[in-house]
Amino acid sequence: MDTHVEPPLKPDISVQAGTGKGRRIWPWLLLVVLVVAAVIVWRQPWKPSSGGKGFPGPPSAQSVQSVAVASATRGDIPIRLTSLGTVTSLATVTVKSQISGYLTEIHFREGRMVRKGDLLAQVDPRSYEALLAQYQGTLEKDQALLDNARLDLARYQRLIKEDSTSKQTVDTAAATVRQYEGTVRADQAQVDTQKLNLAYCRIVAPVDGRVGLRQVDVGNYVTASDTDGIVVVTQIEPISVVFTLPEDSLRQLMKRLKAGAQLSVIAYDRTGVEKLAEGKLDTVDNQIDTTTGTVKLRAQFANVDGSLFPNQFVNVSLLLDTLSGVITVPTTAVQNGTPGTFVYLANADNTVSLRKITTGASSDGRIAVLLGLAEGDKVVVDGADHLSDGAKINIPAASKLVTQ
Repeated sequence: MDTHVEPPLKPDISVQAGTGKGRRIWPWLLLVVLVVAAVIVWRQPWKPSSGGKGFPGPPSAQSVQSVAVASATRGDIPIRLTSLGTVTSLATVTVKSQISGYLTEIHFREGRMVRKGDLLAQVDPRSYEALLAQYQGTLEKDQALLDNARLDLARYQRLIKEDSTSKQTVDTAAATVRQYEGTVRADQAQVDTQKLNLAYCRIVAPVDGRVGLRQVDVGNYVTASDTDGIVVVTQIEPISVVFTLPEDSLRQLMKRLKAGAQLSVIAYDRTGVEKLAEGKLDTVDNQIDTTTGTVKLRAQFANVDGSLFPNQFVNVSLLLDTLSGVITVPTTAVQNGTPGTFVYLANADNTVSLRKITTGASSDGRIAVLLGLAEGDKVVVDGADHLSDGAKINIPAASKLVTQ
């Protein structure tokens, strides 16, 4: 019996060998890719990173930065203190009736200007006219009694000299005269009171100002106890602005005031752009608010054009002092960063030098330089973000004309 046995299967050596070869090729391919990437990166030109203002990067030997420059000049820099203020009337009066009676006339138009003493309203005067006539009659009667008592006293005084009457009679006559004199003075007071009431029937403006909306109409019965009154008169010429300043500014402020300085104050609108009025500092409060660390001040404005309105919010600029004849540069030239406060000084060889400076007050786009610059020095005002100490620069002709 023939028995055929199949030989055992052998593994595919060629496939395994091919797989091992592929594994050996991969590291070489990765190395080639890394080398190519390194060559590409190395061939790219190097660019310094600005890192923001005040952080100059390393200089580029091949790049030249175009910049604009300006000259350091001598000038005056005002020192101003700014704050938020509220327009406040110097006099706000609620006009009330000082007597009781029916309101018969209104003589003002709402929102119009009035002068002190102008007639605003009229209260019915007839009851007070009647009382005045009554008290005047009583006064005349008592005055006649007084005149008669004085004649009796004079007669008795002559008789006592002739020993024709008693001293008691003379004393009684003198007492009667004094009694009628008191009565006449009381009557005169009643007459004066009614005359005053008649004057109060004419309600007049107590101050110059603008009248508001009327609080009562004709025909109503008004009294002195009415809380709303008839109308409110607000003085607006002149007018004041109340604002606050931090207590740290108080010492220098008081020093200027003690020297007799008249400090100018400008009021701007809420955006701080439009100038509304210019006035003078009037007074400083007598204590510091401990909760805010500020002190209140009042400035006064003529307000002839009515540009300031009571309770209006305004931006206040107080001219505290002026730095005269100091070195100034545009504020755009000043950089702040790791070196401190500095500028880039343009040199004659078209390079820049980093120059540390000490600054002071600023105003209208210029800043005072107390240390570090001289008059005539050229500083970079545009294009300084990508500069560093010793960098090459190019100053276009148009830039020179504009900035010098």
